[in-house]
Amino acid sequence: MHDIRAIRETPDAFDAALARRGLAPVSPQILALDEARRTRIHAAESAQADQNRASKEAGAAKGRGDEAEFERLRTLVSAKKEEMAAMQAEAKALDTQLTDLLMALPNLPFDDVPDGTDESGNVELRRWGTPASFDFTPKEHYDITGVQPGMDFETAAKLSGARFVVLSGSIARLHRALAQFMLDTHIEENGLQETWTPVLVRPEMMLGTGQLPKFGEDSYETTNGWWLVPTAEVTLTNIVHGETVDAATLPRRYVAHTQCFRSEAGSAGRDTAGMLRQHQFEKVEMVSITHPDESRAELDRMTACAQSILERLGLPYRTIVLCTGDMGFGARRTHDIEVWLPGQNTYREISSVSVCGDFQARRMNARFKPQGGGKPEFLHTLNGSGLAVGRCLIAVLENGQQADGSVRIPDALHPYLRGKTILNADGSLG
Repeated sequence: MHDIRAIRETPDAFDAALARRGLAPVSPQILALDEARRTRIHAAESAQADQNRASKEAGAAKGRGDEAEFERLRTLVSAKKEEMAAMQAEAKALDTQLTDLLMALPNLPFDDVPDGTDESGNVELRRWGTPASFDFTPKEHYDITGVQPGMDFETAAKLSGARFVVLSGSIARLHRALAQFMLDTHIEENGLQETWTPVLVRPEMMLGTGQLPKFGEDSYETTNGWWLVPTAEVTLTNIVHGETVDAATLPRRYVAHTQCFRSEAGSAGRDTAGMLRQHQFEKVEMVSITHPDESRAELDRMTACAQSILERLGLPYRTIVLCTGDMGFGARRTHDIEVWLPGQNTYREISSVSVCGDFQARRMNARFKPQGGGKPEFLHTLNGSGLAVGRCLIAVLENGQQADGSVRIPDALHPYLRGKTILNADGSLG
C-alpha cells in the first residue's frame, strides 16, 4: 500500500513511477477522494464542536428557566448530531474507496530497475556454471527411464485432476532430501531461523502480503473463508502483522518448508507436461524483516543465499533483474534465478527474490521503534524462494541424467541418502 502523504506531496513523481509499470496517471483520482474524505472529516468535527457548544448552552438556558431557548438549542443539538453522523458515514465510505484504490495499485519500482514491457526487458546480472554437454539427446525429467517408476501423473489425475503428481520410492526420497538440504544450508550457513507455519490463513493475512484483493483467483479459498497459502511468504511476513517491534531485533530472517497451493489461473496451456507447474508443490521460502536502511543490501544477501543452494548442487544458473513490466505486484526490485534444464535446452525460473520496501508493512501495519527514540516507522520486508523443491528436483534429474537412463546425484545430497550416489535406470538408489 502507498503512503497518501507522499502522494499529496509529489503526485507527479508517483504517476511517473506507475507509468514505468504501464499504468495511467491515477493521482488526480486519489487526491480527489482524499480531499473529499478530509472535507467530510472536518465537517464532522465542526458539527461535533457545534453540538457540544449547543449542549452546554442548552444546560445553561434550562438552569435560568428559559424554556424557549432551551428547546431551540435542544433541536440544534439533535440536528448537529445527525449532521455529524452523516459526515462520518460519508467520510468512512470515501475512506473505503480510497483504501480500495490504493490497495489495487502495485508497488513503485526502484530507480535502478530496468524499464520494459515484458520479460524481453529483463537484464542478466550473472551466470554460474557451464551447462553439461551430452553425447545423447537429453530428456525432460518425466521421460528419464530411472525417474518414471517414481513419478506418476496418471494416478495423480485420478486422485485430483490435472497438474498434480504422485511421487514414490526413490524420487520421493530424493525430493525430501532436497528440502532437508536446503533447510540445513539456510539455517547452519546462511543464518536463517527455521520456522514452521500453517498453510491455512485468514484473508487479512493474504491482504497484508498483496495476494488479496486483486489476485484472489490465483489462490484457493476454503468454504469457511480461510485461504491456502501460495507460499510461506504469507505466513512468515505476517508474523509481524500489527506489531511494533524493537529495532534491536532486526533483521529477522526466517525460513520455512511448506506445501504451497496455486490455481495457476493465468497459465492455461503452459507447462502442462511434467511437474514444472503444479497446483500443489513444496517450497523452502526465505523472508527477511529489516530496518529501511538495510533492505536493499538484504536483497543481495538473500539472492546469494538462494544461489548458494544451486552452486552446492552443481547446477548451472543465471540471475536476472526483472524489468518494470515483468516485476511482481508487491516488489520494488526482483532478482530471478533461472536454473539450466537440458531437457528443455533453456534456463527456467527456480527462485524469485524481491524487496518490497514498506509496501507490505503498510498493509499489515507493521512498525519498529527506532533505537534512538522517536516515532515508530514502517518495517521493510523481503521474500524469496530458497528454493522451489520440485523445480530443483527437475534440475537435478535432468542435469544428472546419463545415456542408460540413470541419474548421477549431486555430492551434497549423498549424506541425506545414506551414501547413495546414483538413481539407477530401474528406479532404485545405488
